[in-house]
Amino acid sequence: MQTALHHEFAGTADGRRAEAILRKCVHCGFCLATCPTYQLLGDELDSPRGRIYLVKQVMEGAPPSRASQLHLDRCLTCRNCETTCPSGVDYADLLDIGRRVLESKVSRTPPQRLVRWLLKEGLTSRAFAPLMRLATSLRPLLPPLLKRKVLAPRPSPASGRVWPKATHARRVLMLAGCVQPGLEPNINPATARVLDAAGIQVQIAPGAGCCGALRTHLADQAGGLADMRRNIDAWWPYIAVGVDGPPVEALVMNASGCGVTVKEYGHLLAADPVYAEKARRVSAITFDLSEFVAGLVPDLRNRLGGRAASVAVHVPCTLQHGQRLPGRLEGVLRDLGFAVSVAEQEHHLCCGSAGTYSILQAALAIQLRDRKLAQLTRLQAPCIVSANIGCIQHLQSGTELPVRHWIELVDHALFQ
Repeated sequence: MQTALHHEFAGTADGRRAEAILRKCVHCGFCLATCPTYQLLGDELDSPRGRIYLVKQVMEGAPPSRASQLHLDRCLTCRNCETTCPSGVDYADLLDIGRRVLESKVSRTPPQRLVRWLLKEGLTSRAFAPLMRLATSLRPLLPPLLKRKVLAPRPSPASGRVWPKATHARRVLMLAGCVQPGLEPNINPATARVLDAAGIQVQIAPGAGCCGALRTHLADQAGGLADMRRNIDAWWPYIAVGVDGPPVEALVMNASGCGVTVKEYGHLLAADPVYAEKARRVSAITFDLSEFVAGLVPDLRNRLGGRAASVAVHVPCTLQHGQRLPGRLEGVLRDLGFAVSVAEQEHHLCCGSAGTYSILQAALAIQLRDRKLAQLTRLQAPCIVSANIGCIQHLQSGTELPVRHWIELVDHALFQ
């Protein structure tokens, strides 16, 4: 696809990157069949191909509009289209560029600006967890939209939130995450307990926070990059020399949405002379939890002793499309002895969570959630498991079936 960039973008980093991506586009339309919003709305402007043309037009000097901004806002950034694309178009990169351009040129309404600011600052704040506890206690009084996002407290499937005390020669870093400890406080301790059972110590750098995805996907590139640099600074002593022991061997992500972003630090900070090499190193040692546990299966399976359960698995888009690990989560669970079932249809489609999408595009998110749950409940498993906090919360809001992080089920089977 040929393009003639407007002089405003010609020669800029965004312009060069957009031009390189657009050259790969061949307008074939394969992505339409796997785009969730196109499946729901049937409007080509709500498909990857349509959004690519909208970004191209703006980069060529066409007047930006709120309508174009809305079509880009409706994208889940699930990256299913990238998995489907025969030309290898880096759609997510182009979408981020388009969103930044439109954000700078199209004024949002005051309520929109307020909501987006609250999401960027509130979800990443250290006050999030105590505020969630307060909201949970006041849940019956909340309006319907907030009540759907603030789930009733659930009993832990494992033995409390005890963090293992043992030290081991093998050490890994884990990102606590900005929302996960507040929404599902058992996931991180469960991860540490399972890895401890395999002789691996989990460390968390106190100065690390949001991975940067939240601000980046809300078109705040500067804020997202600042989050990434802060995390690298916090992690680097653990990686380079070690803290209270030898250097860590890996950075293990138990939230796949964070994992796909951290694995791209090297790409996103490649032009930063101070952080480029450190970012490359961080990305190189970053693994999704399912990748890392795959190497521990023999030991863990012996310890499980046949106590694994039956589960229906929802694989997040960030795992199968963003990190390109289709089949990994299901495979690890099967290897550990779990009876695994997956949806026969639409296994690849997004559940509608997509970070803040389920708040900003609630109507579409609920349609996608219910469509996904219809497929999962047909499997008649007693529990649904996933690998991303957003998917877990979003799916749980639409079903009475328990929806858990898969590592919690492994933890429960180990220590029940």
